[in-house]
Amino acid sequence: MSTFVKYLCVLGMSVLPIVELRGAVPFGVGAMELPLVPVLIVSIIGNMLPVPFIILFVRKLFEWMKQKSPKLGALAEKLEERGKKKGEMLVKYEALGLFILVAIPLPGTGAWTGALVAAMMDLRLKNAIPMIFLGVVTAGIIMAVFSDVFLVWHG
Repeated sequence: MSTFVKYLCVLGMSVLPIVELRGAVPFGVGAMELPLVPVLIVSIIGNMLPVPFIILFVRKLFEWMKQKSPKLGALAEKLEERGKKKGEMLVKYEALGLFILVAIPLPGTGAWTGALVAAMMDLRLKNAIPMIFLGVVTAGIIMAVFSDVFLVWHG
């Protein structure tokens, strides 16, 4: 497999919800045997790609889902509730809370969740994007350190 295709795989993984950068960094460094810094950069770019679209259009998508079918409507309501619930925890700290939510590489956190929360809290792009970006970079650094330590330990 060519190096370009390997980086495309890393980019593709980092765009996916749930997997995001948290899975793409170890995948790129471990499975694809690519250098850490370029993998980190590609993963950050990929993880940030869907963020503005989620913030801008997720509410319209949820409304469409509710009108389209009861099952899609139930899913939309579940996702809205999840975003609102996490948003309630961040109301006091807003920007800092959004940063922390995205930066901590645990299940249920990340850029997708941060963007959903920002949309549910009606945060403007100019306020949400920088905090989500800083959170993604921080999560990337954390994952890079863990990936590097793991490779040294198992190498």
